[in-house]
Amino acid sequence: MAISDIKEYAHLTAEDVEALSDELTDIRRNVVESLGAADAAYIRRTIAFQRLLDAAARLVIHGSRGLPGLILGTAALGVAKSVENMEIGHNVSHGQWDWMNDPEIHSSTWEWDMAGPSSQWRYSHNYRHHVFSNVVGLDDDLGYDVFRITRDQPWKPVHLLQPLQNLLLAATFEWGIALHDVHARPDLAGAAGKSDRFRTLIKKIARQTGKDYLLFPTLSGRRWRRTLTANVTANLLRNVWAYVVIFCGHFPDGAEKFTLAEFENETKAEWYLRQMLGTANFRAGPVMAFLSGNLCYQIEHHLFPDIPSNRYAEISSKVRALCDKYDLPYTTGPLARQYLLTLRTIHKLALPDRFLRATADDAPETASELKFRAVRETGGEAPASRIGLRTALRNLPRNRRTR
Repeated sequence: MAISDIKEYAHLTAEDVEALSDELTDIRRNVVESLGAADAAYIRRTIAFQRLLDAAARLVIHGSRGLPGLILGTAALGVAKSVENMEIGHNVSHGQWDWMNDPEIHSSTWEWDMAGPSSQWRYSHNYRHHVFSNVVGLDDDLGYDVFRITRDQPWKPVHLLQPLQNLLLAATFEWGIALHDVHARPDLAGAAGKSDRFRTLIKKIARQTGKDYLLFPTLSGRRWRRTLTANVTANLLRNVWAYVVIFCGHFPDGAEKFTLAEFENETKAEWYLRQMLGTANFRAGPVMAFLSGNLCYQIEHHLFPDIPSNRYAEISSKVRALCDKYDLPYTTGPLARQYLLTLRTIHKLALPDRFLRATADDAPETASELKFRAVRETGGEAPASRIGLRTALRNLPRNRRTR
């Protein structure tokens, strides 16, 4: 099932894991010490660009005639909303720009253009997800209580609906996140805590829907239908894009899952290793990286969630070099491939385990150190202790044929 001994799975000794952690700590220290005016200028340019694009898109929607202007304006508005959501809102809320001491660009004050309140999202995401990443039973984002994406999650008849639920969540992603966040407070599970969270959520929904679906259409006068259509479509485009980016960073093959036993005995060095093994990147050029909030570098983001996102590209080459040094996989691939692998998992695990072919310890979406033990026990060519995980995984198909 999920990984219960990360050192054994990674084919690293305790000393190897500590050495890897030290090198990652050095990467972080060097980046933090080099933050300065160029980084501050980057986020300020990004915010100015997003606001200018948003305003220009709305002017085109309102002032143009015919379908081409509506399509162009709506597409630009969708891009503006995606940039605000991912490169600005998500990253500012992680505290990536708190070092600037700018009250406007601070995690405690930024309210993003999404249905859910930033304060609730910061708890469910920054804490519940990033601290407990891919730990079965602790990470609320491991399927969002909607999908079964590892065999460690017991199958239920409702999982047969996963393919349809997946389509629905893609279209309504901001609403799914809002509802997910409001329930992610086990420390405030009483009636009073739930009531407070729901009141905060309702107020944010009222502001958000009022802005997009009442204020701007009203300001458009007789062209209110055009503006309303553009706003609905732009939010749909933003939702689908955010959904694709997030799912491709967490659910493709190679994004491993972990047991409570592994987490309970975890050191800080092993936490670093869990982030490397539990996330996935996708290949992107500068434009796609920007539009994704630089979450095409999901591995780097999970290692250093409070490092400014404009630094992830340079960090990625160093992290990849460490993967080569310690013979660890660096899970990445084209966006389309990563998404298709994600879809395969969602559709496959909608079925009961008896219909699945691979074993519970050696499936593409669910793996553990037991698959290497099984090779040794059946007389296959077990990887030597100093061979890393990447080589061990490469040897497994030959070992399976031997078995």
